Amino acid sequence: MKFSCEKAILQSAVTTAGRVVAAKSSIQALEGILIEADPSGLSLSGYNLETGIITNVSADVTETGAIVLSARLFGEMLRRMPDDVISIQTDGYSVHVQSGPTSYDIMGSSDEDFPELPRVDDGVGLSITQSSLRSMIGQTIFAVSDNESRPIHTGALFETDGQELTMVAVDGYRLALRREKLLSQDGAGRLSFVVPGAALKEAEKICADSDEPVTVTQGDRHVTFQIGGTLLVARRLEGEFLNYRQTIPQNNSVILLANTDDLQRSIDRASLIINDKLKSPLRCKFDDGVLSITSKTAMGAAFDTCPITGDGKGLEIGFNNRFLMDAVKAAPASTVRLELNTSTSPCLILPEEKEKDNFLYMVLPVRLRASE
Repeated sequence: MKFSCEKAILQSAVTTAGRVVAAKSSIQALEGILIEADPSGLSLSGYNLETGIITNVSADVTETGAIVLSARLFGEMLRRMPDDVISIQTDGYSVHVQSGPTSYDIMGSSDEDFPELPRVDDGVGLSITQSSLRSMIGQTIFAVSDNESRPIHTGALFETDGQELTMVAVDGYRLALRREKLLSQDGAGRLSFVVPGAALKEAEKICADSDEPVTVTQGDRHVTFQIGGTLLVARRLEGEFLNYRQTIPQNNSVILLANTDDLQRSIDRASLIINDKLKSPLRCKFDDGVLSITSKTAMGAAFDTCPITGDGKGLEIGFNNRFLMDAVKAAPASTVRLELNTSTSPCLILPEEKEKDNFLYMVLPVRLRASE
């Protein structure tokens, strides 16, 4: 194998494919990146048996071939080499890497040792812009569960109706929902599948803030994301996802409006004396035109107010400060609608106008003690 490639292009491809490379594995090849060279250019693959990434880049290929190189070592070599054209030539498993006056000679391993990535050739596909998918993931991923006792909730639910994509994440304490228009979908039927949170984090990093399309294809056991010249493949999570529609309270008696930035600042101020060792809920009191937020720990007490539109009728609710902040931060709107009912009912955070229901966050309350 012999090829040359611009350093920036090759380094970016190695970084992308290396995102899913196993740090340590009983299969040594999984600690490496598979590099395949053919007349059309280079293909670089990383795989950890759960999630795989294949990215394609242009290169001047004079001899075709394939080899596996240590992802860590190869990445560090490229980072240190001069900003010039990188030339790579193999002789068996010996690899010579050259850029200007700098060169390395390292050993690779056979491409036959690298497990074949799953293929989804006959799945059902949908298309959405990269910017939309990126924002949907970023604004729901915080609510994906890390509790392995319910593996299905360690991913996010994708649901489509042929026109829109709805993404839902739940972790037992909160729910995050985002909805966006699709560019297209194969057929008009409904799709429903769960994508692991780890794979979604990688998809978010690969997506650009652009209107270029992402093609998501659902197979029998896997799902793929085609993002420009990069393909991400992940094993679907199997099981029964929470029937989230039944958990969202309807006809709430208290409806308020709040400026998102003002609400964030108030939560942040009141959370200053709360940490992992000194945990305490935020006591939120919703009055006419004002929300009062109080917290108390062994460190002291904090108090702040946030202007709101509407009358909360003196309703007092306790919330985990981080859960409440995550939901407010994620809301893609300058003003949010808060829907409440009782001190033991969830709080809904929604768009200001009901007609624009492209997001919904639900945070469960925390019981307040008299001393808090």
